[in-house]
Amino acid sequence: MSSYLIEGKFLLTMTGPGIGIIEDGAVVVEGQELKEVGARSELAKKYPDLPRLGGREKIVMPGFIDAHIHTGIALLRGTAQDTKNWMQQGIAPFKKHMQPQDVRLGSMVNIIEGLKNGTTTFADYDYPLDDIIENYLELGARACLASTVNELSPGMDKLKIGELYPLDESLGRERLEKALELIEKWETKGEGRLTFLFGPQGPDMLGEKLLGEIKDLSRKYGYKIHMHVAQGDREIDQMEKRYGVRSIPFLEKQGLIDEDLIAVHLTEATDLETRLLAEKGAKMVHCPGSIGIIDGLVPPVLEFLEAGGQAALGSDQAPGNNCNNMFNEMKMACVLNKVKKADPRVMPAWKALRMATIEAANVLGLENTLGSLEPGKKADLLIIDLNQPTLVPVLSNPVRNIAPNLVYSARGNEVETVLVNGEIVVEKGKLKRMDEEEICRKANRAGVELAERATGDILSSANEMVKMMEKGYL
Repeated sequence: MSSYLIEGKFLLTMTGPGIGIIEDGAVVVEGQELKEVGARSELAKKYPDLPRLGGREKIVMPGFIDAHIHTGIALLRGTAQDTKNWMQQGIAPFKKHMQPQDVRLGSMVNIIEGLKNGTTTFADYDYPLDDIIENYLELGARACLASTVNELSPGMDKLKIGELYPLDESLGRERLEKALELIEKWETKGEGRLTFLFGPQGPDMLGEKLLGEIKDLSRKYGYKIHMHVAQGDREIDQMEKRYGVRSIPFLEKQGLIDEDLIAVHLTEATDLETRLLAEKGAKMVHCPGSIGIIDGLVPPVLEFLEAGGQAALGSDQAPGNNCNNMFNEMKMACVLNKVKKADPRVMPAWKALRMATIEAANVLGLENTLGSLEPGKKADLLIIDLNQPTLVPVLSNPVRNIAPNLVYSARGNEVETVLVNGEIVVEKGKLKRMDEEEICRKANRAGVELAERATGDILSSANEMVKMMEKGYL
């Protein structure tokens, strides 16, 4: 195991109420963990023989935690944008033609994209997960995994908009059994880089019986429940037609709203429902880029935070958001919420940085091991180059502009080095373990072949991108 002294002009420790800046600081990495954090001058004297990384023109900070991502559908990037019925008419005609290799290659591309932009932990919410898990092990990234459980039969694209989904309990049970098998198979592998959640896809996508079983399993295993909640008007419409009640009152009746629930999106949650979730200890994941593009809406994350809730940021998926880059999510979270409230003071840059690091760790139940630069935590960290044009000038007085520039200006290419579990997985912006160019070439070929297989279903699905092409807009 390697040890390093990593120096920075600024350490962003994420301790205390803000971003916990230490100027001219350093961290000592010993094996997989952080051993010491403090002043560079003191640690350099104490550890004169350790190999050094970083430098006086660098930022050192915790790796980003993407608290909600579907890497398995990355080959559908850009196939359903600027459309209204994103799921049924956009991605469903493609998704039914996806093969295991398409999932594997798309996921690999997504993880590479995130790693290079500073994401070290991915809360991946997918099915099937075996090949995706292999990707994380091969690339050296950390994953918090939820195997998606639903009772949806194939052919969603053939349903009329607003038609009640047919649910098949046997399909859901098969997926739940697969989730349990995955936990048993993988939970002790990957040098501690794999953790697990239960992943019912949404209250509209599986029946009460199976949802109740997942709640019981969550208590038994001690794993939280990661679930889309009030994610769109489609979901609310389905819930009212099936149960005569909206999603959040339904979940409350089922006893699922508590500190073990990670509620993703809340796009259609009312103010009262949002407060209820926060007051009962449920957590929220805010995916501003995805929901902004898919629905043209800004979920009630500010209301959730004001009610005392804890929230994290997630990038969601490539065919909705188009990119899986936490710099993008931080900026979108700040800008969209300022516009929504017509107030430039809401969602400040420092808060977005916390929601992508320590507060994301809290949401996922990983706060004791990740999210901040503190002795004993895992050595998942970033070295960021302050000499990149997007971060110039670097000011400490009379105002410090580090947080605003990271959130509103940086794009991800400023990330120079990425460590996960104390191992350098990205160095000078390049992957250490795998050939990125070859993976992208393979993924491109797979994407073209997938589109060819899906052409008939896409042309018959009323896909709005097809109509835009016919009019000469695309």
